[in-house]
Amino acid sequence: MYETTASKPLRESVHEELRMQILKGAIKPGTRLMEVELADKMEVSRTPIREAMRELEQEGLVEIKPKRGAYVSDISLDEMVDTLVVRVELEGLSAELAAKKITPEQSEHLNEIMKEYNEAMGTSDTEQIIHYDEAFHKFIAEITGNSTLIQIYAQVQNSSLRFRYLYYEDFKRYRSVPAEHKAIADAIESGDAKAARRAASEHAEVLRKFVLENGKEAFSRG
Repeated sequence: MYETTASKPLRESVHEELRMQILKGAIKPGTRLMEVELADKMEVSRTPIREAMRELEQEGLVEIKPKRGAYVSDISLDEMVDTLVVRVELEGLSAELAAKKITPEQSEHLNEIMKEYNEAMGTSDTEQIIHYDEAFHKFIAEITGNSTLIQIYAQVQNSSLRFRYLYYEDFKRYRSVPAEHKAIADAIESGDAKAARRAASEHAEVLRKFVLENGKEAFSRG
């Protein structure tokens, strides 16, 4: 049963749980989300379920259809490729701007995230691998201090996360990520904006190409 705490309202706890179930594919695309059923399962009232669904709709994870109810949004290969095209540009821009603003404290935190990522790789912890990979790029966006970029990147990141959780179980490609992350961090920390943009864009482009080459097979499993 979910309980309200001083640090996390009930609505937020319910939202996070439903969000992760959708991202991981525990609740499949096209599934109708029944308020009563979910409320019973999570042992909460229908109100936090309804509020969570509205938030998930804003994040693009749920579609609320008039007189038909709420459904987990579908996702397609074309949509994912479109998302990754944008992500390539955003990650490059984030790294470029971050190289002009990073502080020693931020540099230390960025390296701590990379350390956590590498440790997750060592234990083959898929959830933690994804968590720290995304944390690395999110923090670079935050370093820029550009609120518009941070907001747009969060939306793009959500779409990418859903794809990863739903369709990819093989993380062999991620063996090269520690070196790629280090190249991005080194360029940012050196203040070389052009090199930072190039390293970040190339890193994101690898994932875009991977999706183009392997996406159809991955989606056939969804």
